[in-house]
Amino acid sequence: MSNPISSIRNLGPAYEQSCARAGIHSAEELRELGADAAYARLLQSGLRPHFIGYYVLVMALQGRPWNDCKGKEKAELRTRFDALVAGSYDKGRSDFEAALDAIGVIEKRG
Repeated sequence: MSNPISSIRNLGPAYEQSCARAGIHSAEELRELGADAAYARLLQSGLRPHFIGYYVLVMALQGRPWNDCKGKEKAELRTRFDALVAGSYDKGRSDFEAALDAIGVIEKRG
């Protein structure tokens, strides 16, 4: 039996929808992928990079409050986030998808 992504503390319906667009459909699958691989898939699916969204995911998968990330740990996560964005986010593709959304060619996002 699989559990919804929103069953993970701090991850609600909007995060669940983003994960579904990235092909991640359960809490178990998200945990198995881990934060970095999952966030890379979210970026590759067109999600706009946002550091808070990344570290909320990291904290959620560790069972910690979303705002528990501070100091050196937060700085280290920022370095990981920047590397993920550099390797996984294609701004041109995302802008193209936004244009398709605007004219109704593909399904609107969130």
